[in-house]
Amino acid sequence: MKAMALKEHCEIDIKDGNRRIPSLPLKEAPLESMDIPIPECQGNEILISVKACGVCHTEIDEIEARLHPPQFPIILGHEIVGRVEATGPEVKNYKKGDRVGVAWINSSCGHCRFCERGDENLCDEFRATGLHAHGGYAEFTVVHEEFAYPIPAGFSDTEAGPLLCAGVIGYRALRLTGIKKGEILGLFGFGASAHIAIQVARHWGCDVFVFTRPGQKEHQELAKKLGASWVGVTGETPPRPLRSAIDFTPVGTPVKEGLRIIEKGGRMVVNAIRKIEPIPELEYSTHLWYEKELKSVANVTRRDAKEFLPLAEEIGIRPHVQEFALEDANKALVLLKQGKMHGAGVLRIQ
Repeated sequence: MKAMALKEHCEIDIKDGNRRIPSLPLKEAPLESMDIPIPECQGNEILISVKACGVCHTEIDEIEARLHPPQFPIILGHEIVGRVEATGPEVKNYKKGDRVGVAWINSSCGHCRFCERGDENLCDEFRATGLHAHGGYAEFTVVHEEFAYPIPAGFSDTEAGPLLCAGVIGYRALRLTGIKKGEILGLFGFGASAHIAIQVARHWGCDVFVFTRPGQKEHQELAKKLGASWVGVTGETPPRPLRSAIDFTPVGTPVKEGLRIIEKGGRMVVNAIRKIEPIPELEYSTHLWYEKELKSVANVTRRDAKEFLPLAEEIGIRPHVQEFALEDANKALVLLKQGKMHGAGVLRIQ
């Protein structure tokens, strides 16, 4: 089968002249095309013929050594949509031809205190798709049936891809804010995840204020189109304080800014695995006093995917996608790092 695989850590070259990781080789094309055997499914595993796979910032973290695969080469990609091609002898939930999705969570131990209370995202044996196990930048992939999800019929393959990470992780971040109807939610950054999260927040009856980097007019226009009540640039003070906020960016400044402008008792949720720039020093009286909270999002659970996918169909969420062929995965990653992706990037595989 054809696959686009990562063979070593490197810094993605976006031609801006700013080297951030001098210790790594600089590459315009970090992934290499490979032809490898189709994996076999055993036990409760299903073999999936991949039709589409979303492109996520987490792939950049893996490429640039902020996340470390246990071995190379590794096939990236954790927003997988496809059809069951074959099943292991113990599979009960799926049959050949079923359309399924696979998200970031690939497996967990199932019996530790975190798994037993539903926090399998915190399990010490948590394994991630496209990091600890081969992902969806390939024609086929294998996963345990308990970590695959039926895809609602209302979505095309490419529309469903971003829902499995950008959508699911955005939904988890929204839940962690504790936001309620009529309250003001701030979104910092307006890429793949935020443009889905705003649709859920608006469905819940929240006002949404969106903050972007200077010059991101297309992102700002999309935010307005999707119902943002106010759109500005990070660093500006909005017309009213935020009840809660989510930071979707890979840099640190929005965290400090969000804490500055949320109201007393508000919560700032950081939806990022790693930051490529540190969070600036916080002043206690300005950023944390009056019971303000700072909370991170760590991975996702199966519950998040099982709740979000039907909700997305009910709401009628339509991700804005930019499609690429599998062999153009490097082009998609460069655009994503440059901040020039329009909505969510998706690879069409077969």
